[in-house]
Amino acid sequence: MPKHQPDAVTALLEELAHQEQPQAGALKAELKGKGAIVTGAATGIGRATAIELARRGCGVAFNYVELPGRDVSVQAAMTEAVLKSLNVPVYCDRCDVRNLTEVERFVTAAQNALGGVHILVNNAGISRDAALWRMDDTAWRDVVDTNLTGAFHMIRAVAPIFRGQHHGKIVNVAALQAMRAGFGVANYAASKAGLIGLTRAAAVEFGPANVNVNAVAPGFVRTELTQHLSEELVARAKGNTPLGRLAEPDDVAQVIAFLCSDAARHITGEIIRVDGGQALG
Repeated sequence: MPKHQPDAVTALLEELAHQEQPQAGALKAELKGKGAIVTGAATGIGRATAIELARRGCGVAFNYVELPGRDVSVQAAMTEAVLKSLNVPVYCDRCDVRNLTEVERFVTAAQNALGGVHILVNNAGISRDAALWRMDDTAWRDVVDTNLTGAFHMIRAVAPIFRGQHHGKIVNVAALQAMRAGFGVANYAASKAGLIGLTRAAAVEFGPANVNVNAVAPGFVRTELTQHLSEELVARAKGNTPLGRLAEPDDVAQVIAFLCSDAARHITGEIIRVDGGQALG
């Protein structure tokens, strides 16, 4: 992996230091010593989630893949550096969640590096937007295979671990588009709707093993990807949201961290919208 840029890491650490943090207490202590896998945590919601779990004492393993036009490996190195600064075990490696062999290798390596795996956050996801009648097979397969089949691969890979230790937390990152699709996102909406179905089915099957399975469904979130949206589209998204703003990645990460804690031990099969009320309009 390429070395991270020291100035960029310092800036990221300073930004995190100025964020309002939850008060210390039982919630923060509960995750100490646990191990979490967060897929696609080089940037955005995944990065924010990995950092939040680490702040609460969790060791974190995360994967990344290279994407056209983006320096993902550099971003992954920055995330890794920040996590290590929080004095928790960290494991980072390239892994394509569409590839079952890579997933099984990654989960085994993560378990060894962290001393155990107790949490899985399926965050890895991509989009390839186009009108349905112009969408080619590759765009359909890439999105569904990453967003839905990738989550299935990860869940199946951790199943023996979670069932064997009779404990685990799984959180899938769905999207508001699964319930309120817009134009040009047929593959994305279908993959995220499928992820919601997978969440509920897995909650039923894993319940007897004391494993909670839930999902979050963010609306518009201020990430690297939304920076490329037009000002008009961003303004419309804000206008359609009662809170009048886009979510920050940390807004979603805090909810995920809650679902990974013992405070949420009696919540399973739920889909929690983190959309600022956007679905109400």
